[in-house]
Amino acid sequence: MKLIFKKAGSLIATLAVVSVLVFLSFEFIPGDPATSLLGTQATPEKVEALREEMGLNRPVVVRYFEWSLGFIKGDMGTSYSYHIPVKEMVGDKVPITAALTLLSFCFTILIAIPLGIYSAKHAGGRLDAVIGFLNQIMMAVPPFFAGILLTFLFGLVLHLFTPGGFISYDVNVGAFLGYLIFPAIAIALPKSAMTAKLLRSSILEQADLDYARTAYSRGNSTNSVLWNHLLKNAMIPVITFLGMALADMIAGSIIIEQVFGIPGLGRILLTSIANRDYPVVSAIIMILAIAVNLINSIVDVIYHLIDPRIKHS
Repeated sequence: MKLIFKKAGSLIATLAVVSVLVFLSFEFIPGDPATSLLGTQATPEKVEALREEMGLNRPVVVRYFEWSLGFIKGDMGTSYSYHIPVKEMVGDKVPITAALTLLSFCFTILIAIPLGIYSAKHAGGRLDAVIGFLNQIMMAVPPFFAGILLTFLFGLVLHLFTPGGFISYDVNVGAFLGYLIFPAIAIALPKSAMTAKLLRSSILEQADLDYARTAYSRGNSTNSVLWNHLLKNAMIPVITFLGMALADMIAGSIIIEQVFGIPGLGRILLTSIANRDYPVVSAIIMILAIAVNLINSIVDVIYHLIDPRIKHS
């Protein structure tokens, strides 16, 4: 319980710092929301009047505390460009990005765990060498490039999906998830390769320890030692890595959405940055920061719970 409170305090402190940095960064970024909104009709008088109307002339400290307190209460402000609550703009986008991230994570586990276990059991064999070679390739290919290749091969050549033919979850859940399969695979491939390689190394490292030799000396089969002894300890660093990978996949989802034309947080984030729509940008960045830091905190707590050595140290 003490650890949970400590992590909660660290999470709150981290998010407070992030919120300050996010809000203040817009004070130094070139460009003015009022000028951007007025476009060719911008004059010094009109810009000043619009800034006054938008509240941009007030002290930055006052605006920060109003924004942060509103965010805590669930009020993310109003979009400069669309004049609607930011909460409404991003509310239906969060499930899309979240679904893509979780689907990527599931694919990572489904691909990496069997490959890692198989490679460890057949270390030094031909298939192990082939898997290792493929792992190196997958780790070297960025998700966005893998997404382009998948779009070309499975979308344009094999016609297994229609590029840009996104269907929302509130229209057809099955079609929605079906469209996310290839984007999720593009995100999962490099993480799967890294996870499989880490699991293989971790299992082989455990196999060289005394408790594993003792298990073998008692007549246990390779499979028995692997599943009953080695895998539990070998999975500890893998679980930690998967937690970090899940947090990283959130950013990967933002990028891959642009490749596949998915209307998630990524598209609205880039549009809002171009339009100097800072309330929308601030809200999305804070949502992503909360998700990433919350995942890391949960993984850290789980790691301490499953590994007694951390407690004793």
